[in-house]
Amino acid sequence: MSPRRSYDQYCSAARALDAVGDRWTLLIVRELLAGPRRYTDLHADLPGVSTDVLASRLKDMERDGLTTRRRLPPPGAAYVYELTPRGAGLLPVLQALGTWGEAELGERRPTDAVRAHWFALPLLRALDGEGLVEVRLDEGRFHLHVGTAEGPVYGDGPAPGEPDALLCLDTDTCTAIGRGELALTEAVRAGRVEVTGEGTLAKALREA
Repeated sequence: MSPRRSYDQYCSAARALDAVGDRWTLLIVRELLAGPRRYTDLHADLPGVSTDVLASRLKDMERDGLTTRRRLPPPGAAYVYELTPRGAGLLPVLQALGTWGEAELGERRPTDAVRAHWFALPLLRALDGEGLVEVRLDEGRFHLHVGTAEGPVYGDGPAPGEPDALLCLDTDTCTAIGRGELALTEAVRAGRVEVTGEGTLAKALREA
């Protein structure tokens, strides 16, 4: 493994970029915020990354204490990658970058890939409180663990249990929320987001 390059600057921002400033690293963190992922799953949800670069980044992240690798018990018997507490601590960094980058989204380009769960972090920023939320979009379903102190913050597919709130919306509405053009509460009031469920989160959205 090649030695990590450094800016050689005694500055916390520079030190942080030593660890996570390489291309793809923060997007790997984005994917691992969903919990343990196999290499093949990561590669599928990071279109454009080569196998060599992904393998190299994962090794670097493990060396730097951001991720760990473990083997699942049979019958799975596959290796998965997951964030360490230090790696999971990058969630606020990604949230801040997402907020800053809202103005950069613009219209979706023909070459832009999209995955339903990429809308998870923008929606997570729009929700207050604690609870399990399921989101249904044209592209698919995912779920959010709102206000969680540890563990995955989102996941693909239906919620693992009865959600506190179920949000049904189209991709245009979700894109507008992700671009910062529309607040989630405004979308609910306008009838662009259907909210069902009896949890605190669902009631708060309906009453906002």
